[in-house]
Amino acid sequence: MADEGDYCTVCGGTPPDKILIKRILVDGKETGIDKLDWIIEEVKKLKLASNQEIADEIMLRAAQFNYIPTKKKDAYREALLAEYHRSA
Repeated sequence: MADEGDYCTVCGGTPPDKILIKRILVDGKETGIDKLDWIIEEVKKLKLASNQEIADEIMLRAAQFNYIPTKKKDAYREALLAEYHRSA
């Protein structure tokens, strides 16, 4: 078997130091968002002008790494945009 990728030597899954989950409040509940700091930094590089554009891009990228329930999309959008502005 080829040595491809980075895997935990104990369980074979993702190594604990490679999991980059940040907790934010979504609809009043603490929710973990994987790779959120990286997502925000990448979106900032785009220099988008409006909150609409910023929120659209953050949601698109967050959904690539995280499950976002359809019924909670507006709450996630609001929470992710708020986190984006807090990180400025």
